[in-house]
Amino acid sequence: MYSNQIIKQSFTEIMGKRFGDYANLVILSRAIPDARDGLKPVQRRILYAMYEEGNTFDKAYRKSAKTVGTVMGTYHPHGDSAIYETMVRMAQWWKMRHVLIQGQGNFGSLDADPPAAMRYTEAKLSALANEMLRDIEKDTVTFIPNYDNSTQQPSVLPARFPNLLVNGASGIAVGFATDIPTHNLGEVIDATIAQMKNPEITLDELMTHVKGPDFPTGGIIQGVSGIRKAFETGRGQFIIRARADVDEPKGGKVKRIVISEIPYDVVKSKLVAQIDELLMERKVEGALTIRDETGRKEAELKKVRIVIDIRKEADPQQILNYLYKNTDLQIFYNYNMNAIHEGTIKQMGLKQLLNAYITHQKEVVTRRSAYDLERKKHRQEVVEGLIKARSILREIVDTIMDSEDRADAKKNITEKFGFSDVQADAILAIQLASLTRIDIVKLEKELEALGKEITELEAILASEKKLISVIVGELSDIKKKYAEPRLSEIQGEIEEIKIDLAMQINAEDCIITLTNQGYIKRTSPRSFKSAGGDIDSCGVKEGDRVKQFVSTNTAHTALFFTQDGKYFAVLVDTIPDAKWKDIGTALVNVIPLEKGQRIIAMRIVENFAPQTPLFVTHMTKSGLIKKSALTDYATSRSGSFVAAKLKNDEDEFITVELVDDTGAFLVVTRDGMSIRFKQEEVSPTGRATSGVKAITLSAGDEVIHMFVTKGEENDDTVLRIITEEGVVKRNFVGELNLQARSGKGQLLIRRRKTKAHVVRFAQLEQMTSEVVYILTAKGDEVLLDAGKVPINDPGSIGLKVIDDGVQDISLEATIPLEDTDTADKQ
Repeated sequence: MYSNQIIKQSFTEIMGKRFGDYANLVILSRAIPDARDGLKPVQRRILYAMYEEGNTFDKAYRKSAKTVGTVMGTYHPHGDSAIYETMVRMAQWWKMRHVLIQGQGNFGSLDADPPAAMRYTEAKLSALANEMLRDIEKDTVTFIPNYDNSTQQPSVLPARFPNLLVNGASGIAVGFATDIPTHNLGEVIDATIAQMKNPEITLDELMTHVKGPDFPTGGIIQGVSGIRKAFETGRGQFIIRARADVDEPKGGKVKRIVISEIPYDVVKSKLVAQIDELLMERKVEGALTIRDETGRKEAELKKVRIVIDIRKEADPQQILNYLYKNTDLQIFYNYNMNAIHEGTIKQMGLKQLLNAYITHQKEVVTRRSAYDLERKKHRQEVVEGLIKARSILREIVDTIMDSEDRADAKKNITEKFGFSDVQADAILAIQLASLTRIDIVKLEKELEALGKEITELEAILASEKKLISVIVGELSDIKKKYAEPRLSEIQGEIEEIKIDLAMQINAEDCIITLTNQGYIKRTSPRSFKSAGGDIDSCGVKEGDRVKQFVSTNTAHTALFFTQDGKYFAVLVDTIPDAKWKDIGTALVNVIPLEKGQRIIAMRIVENFAPQTPLFVTHMTKSGLIKKSALTDYATSRSGSFVAAKLKNDEDEFITVELVDDTGAFLVVTRDGMSIRFKQEEVSPTGRATSGVKAITLSAGDEVIHMFVTKGEENDDTVLRIITEEGVVKRNFVGELNLQARSGKGQLLIRRRKTKAHVVRFAQLEQMTSEVVYILTAKGDEVLLDAGKVPINDPGSIGLKVIDDGVQDISLEATIPLEDTDTADKQ
């Protein structure tokens, strides 16, 4: 009968409750292990089903399909593939520090080969898995109904060793995940014993026992501080590095890097493919070939051997460092020790996990002792009755013969001879012929032994200290029987990988172009020559031009400086390669420019520590100049770094130059002022500084450019400036006075009475590689021909060459003669 009652409830409440129920089900019933036995439900059900079926280590192997069928039909009503996958994982030596299932047949491989179908493989419990289930029949754990109430299943296994830490766990639930690495069995047992003996033990004292993870695949672990943090809080990070040695055959032309251990959970075939791809792309200079020499025989399965041939003159450590950084030869592992404890999920440190296990073991041994005590007392009562019965056997037989039935016989012998119900049942259960053969001496010895056992069990139940000693003894036995030497080496803190990138690439000559609109490309000299070998044939977007043309090498570094004082260091080899006629790549795809950032200079560096020291010099529009050693800008990391600091938000950097501290700086302002002073007047400072005053500006004036000149009094380099009105003025640099830094400077162009000149552009003619295009106020584009403008004294008038005035100025690089010669030789 249906109810017509309507219950009003918000959709949010309904969805919240339903999702909460679902999440709780997934966490408790699937993905997260129990802190006590370290198992997820499906793992527990598989082990228990195999134990119940007698599929143990001392028996013959049994078809995996039979086990999967039993588990699915009785305990785990889910897909057979999920059950078999779990079963397979518990048999894989490279996943488990100690396998819980012994497999026979194809159970997969380090290369991620899939296992054979369950109908082909066979399995049985490992000897250590029996320790997980030992004494389960003695009421040591609570049993709960299975999914259809047809039988009972354990809610947790006795787990006579700390399986969660030994074999680890990983899983993803709703809103939670767990990642617990494997640890050494002997170390974990030592820590457990130490914590049982001294509950107030410190974490540092525990870590004298448990050094850190111990993986079945070995490897080198770095990051003790991360491990300690994980042991303290449940979360932490460390790295796993492959074990590699250098083999140098006598008289050989090549050396070999031999990798004998790989990081945990890394697929060997994918690792080899990663390295092979880098070798094929010639990313690792000096490395020749890679091959996997790992044996296929059963005795060789756990012996990894990956060989990389390298040139004799190559630096194997540099090659390894590059591979550590760019392949899975080194990986990060994140502890995330979430486990189910007391019915809820908790993130637990080492002490908390050991406490959960110790509490569980105390309960297991207590329940087992109570179970054994009850049965020992029952047997003691029976033996006492049999001894008494033997002395009055004839009377007992006569009494039984005179009784009407069994119930009457029991009543008669209990009333007549004083036997208890238990003793009476035992006497009646013995066959008459057996009654005559009761050995009194044997029974008395058994009675004595039972008395001692009962006393021992009562002592265990009455004393916490005795209880702990029993657990310690049993754990010590397991350690003695199953512990193995540590496989993973722990080396302390994470080592910083220093890569000489120039050594890891194929150094080749190349050409870098950067356009006004921010497109960059790396081109081979061959492509440059085949396309015509001139700037006009370079591929650019419509209306764009090549602003900078640089002949360089793939081993060099390109530094990009921004107006807000940041810089990016990019290996030239990483700039996308393109044909000369291609447009190239937008600069924002090469370096992570932020919104509003723009590049004011690109400078190529061959060596950050040259024999003649170089300095990076910044100039701001407010007249501040800053010089820092080039060595301060060396970095192997990506991303932006502080190149220089601004004193206020209104200021910005306008240009950056590389100088050797031997020449002079020439600064030009918008109002037509200039100052020239020796480079040595600017003392080097650190990167994160704001510099000193280069010129004292008048109100409203600002610097538009800074040049590096020879510093000679008779410098015949020509300075060209262009004003907003279209006036061009040319001066010899040598005619500009060398003076002290921070002065007001010298007038370049005579001021007009009606309207002051506004300088839009400045350029050094004899040192430039740029052609100037002017966009007039009417929108016409004019190629500037400054050769017709005479060179005058500083402070004189210029010559008007653009009648309509200047709206914008753009530059186009010219190709130096030596670069054309280089291309011809290719």
